[in-house]
Amino acid sequence: MPPAIPPGLLPRDGRFGSGPSKIRQEQLDELASSPLLGTSHRQAPVRALVAQIRSGLVDLFGAPSGWEVLLGNGGATAFWDAALFGLVERRSAHLVFGEFSSKFAEASTAAPHLDDPHVVTGEPGTVPALQPTGADAICLTHNETSTGAALDLSAARSAGDGLVLVDATSAAGAMPVPLDQVDVYYFSPQKALGSEGGLWLALCSPRAVARIESLRRSRWSPGFLDLGAALDNSRLDQTLNTPAISTLVLIGSQLRWMLDRGGLEWAAARSAESSSMVYRWAERSDWASPFVRDPRHRSPVVATVDLEGVDAAEVCAALRANGVVDTEPYRKLGRNQVRIATFPSVEPDDVGRLLTCIDWVVEHLA
Repeated sequence: MPPAIPPGLLPRDGRFGSGPSKIRQEQLDELASSPLLGTSHRQAPVRALVAQIRSGLVDLFGAPSGWEVLLGNGGATAFWDAALFGLVERRSAHLVFGEFSSKFAEASTAAPHLDDPHVVTGEPGTVPALQPTGADAICLTHNETSTGAALDLSAARSAGDGLVLVDATSAAGAMPVPLDQVDVYYFSPQKALGSEGGLWLALCSPRAVARIESLRRSRWSPGFLDLGAALDNSRLDQTLNTPAISTLVLIGSQLRWMLDRGGLEWAAARSAESSSMVYRWAERSDWASPFVRDPRHRSPVVATVDLEGVDAAEVCAALRANGVVDTEPYRKLGRNQVRIATFPSVEPDDVGRLLTCIDWVVEHLA
């Protein structure tokens, strides 16, 4: 039997998953009372909510004039396929340093209508350097959810003149982003935006919009993956296919919560406070250490910590038995570690309590 952690040590909320992530109770209360559930997404009330989300994302990220917010069904995985039809002209380049960055590169390699991509690969837990490339689409990942490594985007355009496409699924809403270095900043909402999956959102520069409009005239695309259709529908504040209304309600609630408290600067600082707590704890420990060795590349939203001489699976099992969940490492990484999400919805005080619980569990397992 796992040891029973004293109740006074436990976090008030035991959800530390890296996706789906914690959804605040206030969001759930708003969802429960929403009159939009079970109504048409083509009618004014839901379209007004989509309009609020689109404008809220512009405000949150400080998008320059001319940028547009697109949304569509299917999540970031669907967006990768859509981008291969609607954003990549002939050849893409990919910086691969974890599971999710590798998936987009694999999809591009398999696309029969495109040239083989240029792929630069780094070991998990590291971030390879950007390299100049002649690709017309440069595909980057802001934060590798699988490894807890983050990419500095401040020099993203040094990789070439192609469109810079950034997968921001676990970064959006919790990490600063220099949009002057980016053309498409896309993400699913089940991480920092505290919502459910099954939807993608993308902030697109005028260059990206022009590419979408050009390729829609010259290349066939499956309707579900047609970014031209997504552009048309987004301008009408709707999606091509029926979305989950609950997902939209949760996003809208989270955006208002963030914007009312200071926007992206506030949200990013809150996540950084929590993750820094984890890294300092690991560096002080005799049996724990940050998996990402270079502090410059440590994620402020997904903290991965290796354990030595301690069975991480036993620790996670003991935490789960006490209601503290989803601290397990990414399954394919295969490391003896814990992975702790520090998205804005996670209270920093609960992160401190979690670390106290891990210390207590390790002591009592020993």
